[in-house]
Parts: sequence; structure tokens; C-alpha cells
Amino acid sequence: MPPTDARADGGADAEDTLDLRLSDDFLALLGRQGGAPGPEPGGDHGTTRGEGEDGAPAADGSLLDRLGDWGPAPTPVGLLHLLPVRVERDLPLIARWMNDPAVAVFWELAGPPSVAEAHVRRQLDGDGRRVPCLGLLDGRPMSYWEVYRADLDPVARHCPARPHDTGVHLVVGEVADRGRGLGSALLRAVADLVLDKRAACARVIAAPDLRNTPSVSAFLSAGFRFSAEVDLPGRRAALMIRDRALRALL
Repeated sequence: MPPTDARADGGADAEDTLDLRLSDDFLALLGRQGGAPGPEPGGDHGTTRGEGEDGAPAADGSLLDRLGDWGPAPTPVGLLHLLPVRVERDLPLIARWMNDPAVAVFWELAGPPSVAEAHVRRQLDGDGRRVPCLGLLDGRPMSYWEVYRADLDPVARHCPARPHDTGVHLVVGEVADRGRGLGSALLRAVADLVLDKRAACARVIAAPDLRNTPSVSAFLSAGFRFSAEVDLPGRRAALMIRDRALRALL
């Protein structure tokens, strides 16, 4: 589940809290926007790239090093490709996944397709700091991702964030794909893809709900380390970090 309004608990590693400074990109954004970022639309998400008339992302994606051009990544379970979402093409599938009770309890996007549509459009409506994607495994859409600049996100007001930290959220859409290690393999592949494609990024972060034991376990198996418990509105989350410096060890 995506991180929102969070504060680090006393268990955070000291090194995770040293670099609480605004990045040059963030300062530039503040200058363009005339102030600090406002509350996240919908309570638990920020904004991202603009959208063209056909529903395709219109911003150039430079804040995430043109994620749409990254191409596929090999994984032990197949070839994974992150495909930026187009609402008109992808909404029916995303809405169906969000209505799965196991997903809805954490994402809170169950209901008619308009609920998921409003959420996805909020991700697309902005400057490219967030990019929602479908995850295609060997060409088959089977997961929903949100990749975002954590240091430029409202969550950075509350969680320790360093310049170019990149966050990820994941939904494994089909019930048949859950509970057999796919999530861990995909998370590791995407985290490594981020580190490979974003030279300035030293850490990939996530904040799954502490109640979501399978998700927390998947992040741990994917080479993320547990850093702290964080308080988000209405829930408590695990701050998970995959460090560039430790990627060969975990």
C-alpha cells in the first residue's frame, strides 16, 4: 500500500535519518509551483505526469529518467516489462484487480471503475514524479505498479528521504499469481532496474502495511531491509529500503 502521511518511529536506523535536506530538483519544483506541495489527492497518493488526449502520459518522464523507455528486465520467472498506464486501455483490468478483496483491504479502491479511474488519473496528472505502470510478464499483464520520486513526494515531509530516492508500490493482480514467490522476484527485478537506470538513485523504498504480512515478507525476500515502523493515517507501515551499496549482499 502506498505511503502517505508518515513519521519515522524511534526504531529507524540512524543512517536513514541523516540526509533530511531538500534536493535541488525539489527546490526547483517549489520555485515553479510557487510553494510547497499540497496534501496528496485522495489521502494516500501524490501526483505525476500529464496525460495526452489518448490517455497516454504526456510529460517527458525526466524526473524518473524516462521510465517508459527502460525496456524489459529479465527475472527468474520471465521477462518483465513496465508499461506506463493508459487509462482508456488499462482501466478495466486495474479496476477489476482493485475490487479483489485481498487488494481492496489495503488499497481501498474497490467500487465502480470510476473509483480506480480517479486514482489513476491523479497519478497521471502532474509533472512526471509518479508513473503508474502495468507489469507485463512475458507479455501478459499481471501486476500494477506505481514508481515515484520519494524525495519529491509529500511523503518526504514525514519519512526520511534522500535526493533521488525512488519509491515503489505493487499489486499482483491475479490470485493465481500470488503465494508462489512471484512478488519477491518482481520486486527485486524492479528495484534493480531502478538502480540500473537511475544512476543518481542510491535507495529504492517502500512502505507496505504492517498487517500485510505477505507483502512485507516479499520485500524482505527481494533484498529490502526493514528500516522502521511508520505511522500513516489509519494504519502503521513498514519502511523498507533496498540500498545500492547492499544490493550484491541482500
